[in-house]
Amino acid sequence: MSADSPAVTAPAPADTAGASPRGRHLGLALFVIAAAQLMVVLDGTITNIALPSIQTALGVSDANLAWIVNSYALAFGGLLLLGGRAGDLFGRRRMFQVGIALFTLASLLGGLAPNEGLLIGARILQGVGAAIAAPSALSLIATTFPEGKPRNKAMGVYAAMAGIGATVGLLLGGILTDALDWRWVFFVNIPIGLAVLAGTRTLVEAERHQGRLDLPGTITGTGGLIALVYGITRGGEHGWTDTFTLTCFVVAAVLLSAFLFIQSRTGHPMMPLRLFKDRNRSGSFATMLFIGAGMMATFYFLTLYMQLILGYSAVRTGFANLPFSLGMGIAATASSKLITRVPPRLIAGPGLLVAAIGMFWFATLTPDSSYAGHLMPAMFVTALGLGMGFVPMTLGAVSGVEHQETGIASALLNTAQQIGGALGLAVLSTIATSAANDRLPDAAASFYRGVATKDQGLVADAADALTHGYTLAFVAAGVMFLAGLAVTALAVNAKAQEAAEGAAPVHLG
Repeated sequence: MSADSPAVTAPAPADTAGASPRGRHLGLALFVIAAAQLMVVLDGTITNIALPSIQTALGVSDANLAWIVNSYALAFGGLLLLGGRAGDLFGRRRMFQVGIALFTLASLLGGLAPNEGLLIGARILQGVGAAIAAPSALSLIATTFPEGKPRNKAMGVYAAMAGIGATVGLLLGGILTDALDWRWVFFVNIPIGLAVLAGTRTLVEAERHQGRLDLPGTITGTGGLIALVYGITRGGEHGWTDTFTLTCFVVAAVLLSAFLFIQSRTGHPMMPLRLFKDRNRSGSFATMLFIGAGMMATFYFLTLYMQLILGYSAVRTGFANLPFSLGMGIAATASSKLITRVPPRLIAGPGLLVAAIGMFWFATLTPDSSYAGHLMPAMFVTALGLGMGFVPMTLGAVSGVEHQETGIASALLNTAQQIGGALGLAVLSTIATSAANDRLPDAAASFYRGVATKDQGLVADAADALTHGYTLAFVAAGVMFLAGLAVTALAVNAKAQEAAEGAAPVHLG
């Protein structure tokens, strides 16, 4: 999955002697890859449901709470391309094993974390492990499964895991938090990770390629993004003229500029800039950035609203999100059929408009809004709109790409979604926290204090302030979807197209 090598390559004889796929237990191999993909994807949402419990148990501040989600997304998105390149150079099965082992170890550390600092550190390590393992998983399907029905079935299961990961994460997170403890949203990965590692012998190694890792690009790109996200988060908490906040923005500007310079000069770029020359591809990447920004924030704030304001249990919150998954599935299925007859922007554009309408519907929430009359329909409408955007943008990202670069193009799309989610959550959590505190100083702390002292008046005032903050965040998310709509209308002009071979599914969550 690098710019310099095919996204799918045949195994070299030296690597696979005596290991023909015909003699393999293909069912077990499929389970290994599907389980790994599910584990990596669901970890983006499973923690959301446990956030209120984590905040109470570890005394996490309102500003730092978003970092428990963002740290994973940043590490995952920032290192995803490097992980794909490492698989090309050092062997995809080997790097898959390294990534899963690291992810499993990080899950153990997260479950044992005694404070927010170590928990955030464990989440970063999880993201690193996911970034190493995820790019190799798709390539291992091509090297392990024979062409035809076995490989098509494996690709279908892989795509399904990417699609249902967000839903499984929400449901499983709720069940584990309620039935056991929030720490089990991390511990649950341990038996899965060990089972996956034990089954990796059924996978066939791919051919390795010559080249080197783009470490300068990795350091400057990831460092610049971290500085930018931290600057946004700190600005909302300490003010936009705060010296350290301004320093973060300067560092981000310098590092990201250096990253672009390095990518334009190095012979083995982590992010080949030539892929951005096509307007449809660039438009797809930019649109997915906005979709990721609004969608991650939606899960985050809806979780807090349902558990803190409406008093839902963790498991009830998980089940309450089912309309979102249903709407997403219906729309994604319909758009995958329409894409061969209708230009992508005529599917994604109206979809993003519908998603924005759903977000503005969320913006009318009050502390006593009903689920059936308000939350559920707004959730379904938003999901329908987003589902209409995913397939056209995925195909737009890989359409017209040389066969050997479909992997890197798909990885860039996933990177755009993950980084967009991290940046969007940083911006929207800043907006929500600032708006809530303007209405009631230290609104979140006041809410917990009111609950502890059974001061119903304080609880009501704090709930009103927090809801006000959430609704402004939903407005901002709606604006992000409209920005994605504008990019789609201006940049994406492709005609109706067939699904591009080799396209990797994006993570719907």
